[in-house]
Amino acid sequence: MVSSDDRRALPVFLLTTWTLSSVFYFFMIKSAHSGAGADYVTGLMWCPGAAALLTCRFLRRDVGSLGWKWGETRYQVMSYLIPFGYSVLTYSVVWLTGLGGVKYESAAALSKFLGLGPMPRWAGMILYFALIATLGVVLNCATTLGEEIGWRGFLVPELASRTGFTATAVISGCIWALWHYPIILFAGYNAGTGWYGLTVVTLNMIGLSFVLTWIRLKSGTLWPGVLLHATSNRLIQHFFDPMTTDTGRTKYISGEFGIAFTVVVALLAAYFWSRRGEVSRSEVHAAAGVYSALRA
Repeated sequence: MVSSDDRRALPVFLLTTWTLSSVFYFFMIKSAHSGAGADYVTGLMWCPGAAALLTCRFLRRDVGSLGWKWGETRYQVMSYLIPFGYSVLTYSVVWLTGLGGVKYESAAALSKFLGLGPMPRWAGMILYFALIATLGVVLNCATTLGEEIGWRGFLVPELASRTGFTATAVISGCIWALWHYPIILFAGYNAGTGWYGLTVVTLNMIGLSFVLTWIRLKSGTLWPGVLLHATSNRLIQHFFDPMTTDTGRTKYISGEFGIAFTVVVALLAAYFWSRRGEVSRSEVHAAAGVYSALRA
């Protein structure tokens, strides 16, 4: 995380990100009602990463400053377990309180697809979860890597070199959320709850940015963010959401656009914010370069 006083860095990165993203916004919005919009998701998710690499090229920076090294494995483990915690907690509450039902058909369909035939509900559910939590996460890392190179690899260190931890988390979270707005508003990436969902998902991304910012700066690497992002996407979008039936209120409570997630993420954000002082005392990782101490 080599600090730089080049004031062009943030404007160049943001302008390049939005310019590249606009191409995929167009195709996703144009094809939204045909169901083909998902075909452009990978391209869109790689726009921040491509912008970061192009910005480094333009500024003649070493791309190694983006945090490629693996770092300490404990941060990867933490990043893998955090989404397990908040997704299991929120959906368990939804299921147990009747705010949403359990849709076992998703697990049954998977066992049928794999040629395993009829299975007990519990066995199908465990198999479904195991595949999503392992192979599904690994595959999703290929797309979340694109975002994380940009947001946590470039943007977070750049902001942190100019301001404190809190501002870095809030600003990066706002930018991250705003980048999603075109597909939320016009390409069908939403829960159908209008401005309520837009507000909630914005708060969720800002809250989660406190977690991601702390881990990125403390670990000195972008890989924990990649893993947390991929695990969260897979567990929520490909396991818990498909396993949950909507009772009418469910979409307002569960998932990325639900208030339950907001409450849990807010608690996580407060916890990592309370540990912000540790970031300035963390050791400088040789492969990441010299980095200035953060102000609270």
